[in-house]
Amino acid sequence: MSSIIFIGMDVHKETFNLCALNGTTGEILSETRCAANAKNVHKFALRIQDQSEEEVSFKCGYEAGCLGYALYHSLTALGLECDILAPSTMLRSSKNKVIKNDKLDARMIAQNLINGTYKSVHVPDTQDVETKEYIRMVQSAKKSLKKIKQGIKALVLRHGYFYDGKPNWSLAYVKWLKKLKMPDVLREALDEYLLQYENLIERITRFEARIVEFSHNERYAEPVARLRTFKGIETASAMTIQVEISDFNRFATAKAFCAYLGLTPSEQSSGGKVNLGSISKQGNSVVRSTLIECARALLKGQIGFKSQKLKARQSGQPSSVIDYADRAIERLQRRYSRLLYSGKIKNKAVTAIARELACFIWGMSTGNIQSV
Repeated sequence: MSSIIFIGMDVHKETFNLCALNGTTGEILSETRCAANAKNVHKFALRIQDQSEEEVSFKCGYEAGCLGYALYHSLTALGLECDILAPSTMLRSSKNKVIKNDKLDARMIAQNLINGTYKSVHVPDTQDVETKEYIRMVQSAKKSLKKIKQGIKALVLRHGYFYDGKPNWSLAYVKWLKKLKMPDVLREALDEYLLQYENLIERITRFEARIVEFSHNERYAEPVARLRTFKGIETASAMTIQVEISDFNRFATAKAFCAYLGLTPSEQSSGGKVNLGSISKQGNSVVRSTLIECARALLKGQIGFKSQKLKARQSGQPSSVIDYADRAIERLQRRYSRLLYSGKIKNKAVTAIARELACFIWGMSTGNIQSV
């Protein structure tokens, strides 16, 4: 007779806390603390196997975090089945809110494994992981650029310098910044800011050209080209969505996809009273923020108007795909107008459009484009 031993792992950079539970009885078989190495987990499992009087198999699990997929690949290479647990889906007892330590966390993870009260994280292949890391590096550079822009605008504002036009970082605005007459030290500080600004602009331009190269890879070319048929979704955004999600078919419905992105409303209901709050913000924050930016771009301009750039992106795609994207765009633009007319706050309306855009993206990527 064979039984399964579930090993919950609370993992950190330097140490692992391990807890093994009997899959039949739920009994704690062994607990230990060891150095952060997959081989130590394997030794722990072998020791339990030696002590067992029957044939056993093992299933390990750890909470998604700083170790990424590296530990998963190391454990599977050693012959241990492993799941990465999504933190937002795990069942936690009220005791965890009062007393929390690594040992109890390992027990809690093991109990989730044995009861199946969690959802496992999708593990992408090596190519997707490498591309994802590159895209996230680019996003980090863009965040740095945003901070530099804020620093420059704050500096000139603090010292009473005002631009006549709109400070939208046009060539005219940057030229005005460079010609400002300021005290020597302030001028030096602003010049250093501008140097960082220009360096980041140059680097981001180079990075985005590299992402365009990635999009021509046979693996990404077709799905990215289809996503780009939507207004507001350029190559970088399409690559971000495609690489982060990897396999859209793992979501049974568009609603499940939106829930994964944290775009569905939170809820605090009791009895007959239903109370929906702001979006849950659980799941993939990178795709969520990307979709919100795409929604902002989609909503610009006249309803139903298609720019030459959009027509060029749609060129060569099947008529059914273009028709689906066009009807989706027009529907989202009209819905946004209705939301604003009804008094909805602009940011909430944009988020609602991003949620519906995610549904259309799911439909496009899974081939469910029959209707809008």
